[in-house]
Amino acid sequence: MKISGILETCLYAADLQKAANFYTKLPGLQLIAKEDGRHLFFKCGKTMLLIFNPDHTSSEQTDMGGDLIPLHGSRGAGHVAFSVKDDEISLWREFLNDQQIPIESEVNWPNGSVSLYFRDPAGNSLEVVSPKIWKR
Repeated sequence: MKISGILETCLYAADLQKAANFYTKLPGLQLIAKEDGRHLFFKCGKTMLLIFNPDHTSSEQTDMGGDLIPLHGSRGAGHVAFSVKDDEISLWREFLNDQQIPIESEVNWPNGSVSLYFRDPAGNSLEVVSPKIWKR
């Protein structure tokens, strides 16, 4: 028995409309579910990116067919790294510039990988990088 990967990850944003406007512009993300004031669910390749409003999920109990979903929420900037092809980093740099999304930092890693860091409207730290960053 072992964990085989990450199925979903989540970020938190109080203003889900701003988050929806931002994330629907990112190539490769598809909004598949939303509940006003509570969440946005995006398909991201074979995984899911969940964006919750912590004002709701940390204080209002939700149930699914009578089964309670535990309260959860976070304040402050979270982080997610999106996997992109190594040869697409320059395209992402152009896309972010075209969308007027400031690149906060560009990091050249010792193994040749390049990370572009930027922020969503809630202040979460987002990164695009090739998965080769973790190959040693």
